[in-house]
Amino acid sequence: MDPITLAIIAAISAGAASGATDVAKSAIVDGYNGLKNLIKKKWGGGSAVATAVDQLQANPNSEARKSVLAEEVTAAKASDDPEIAAAAKSLLALIQKMPGGEKHIQSAQGIGIAQADRGGKASVQMGYSADDIKKMQGGLQEGFDNEKLRKTGQGNG
Repeated sequence: MDPITLAIIAAISAGAASGATDVAKSAIVDGYNGLKNLIKKKWGGGSAVATAVDQLQANPNSEARKSVLAEEVTAAKASDDPEIAAAAKSLLALIQKMPGGEKHIQSAQGIGIAQADRGGKASVQMGYSADDIKKMQGGLQEGFDNEKLRKTGQGNG
C-alpha cells in the first residue's frame, strides 16, 4: 500500500484509539487534517481523491472504501508529490510514536498477499483450488495435466 493511503488509514484508526494522550491525539489530528487539506488544495475539495478520503473517514471500517482511496491516490499520482509524501511520512512517524501506534499501520507489497485486521479474516485466490495445489506439489499425477498447466494455467480436467 502506498504511504499516503497508509497514513490516512492509520490516522483514522489511531484517532479513535485509546491509550494515547490528548497531546498525541491532537498531534495526529493536526497531521491528518494537514494532509487532508493539502490533498484538497492540490486536487480540489470535490476531487476523487479528496472525496475518497472523506468517504473513508465517514466509514473507517469499510475495506471497499480503503481500496477506493488507494485507487484514487494512485490515479492522482499523489505519491509522486514531494509535499504530500512528506506530510504522509510525518503523519506515520507521529502514529508510530504513539503508545501501540504500530498496530494501526499495515503495509504489504507483492502478489498474493492478504491482510486481516481486528479479528478479521483474509484469503487469497490465485486461480488454483486446494486440490490443484496438492497435485502440483506432488508433481505429475493421475488426473493432472502439467502440460495444460504450462500452456493455460489450468492443470485439471
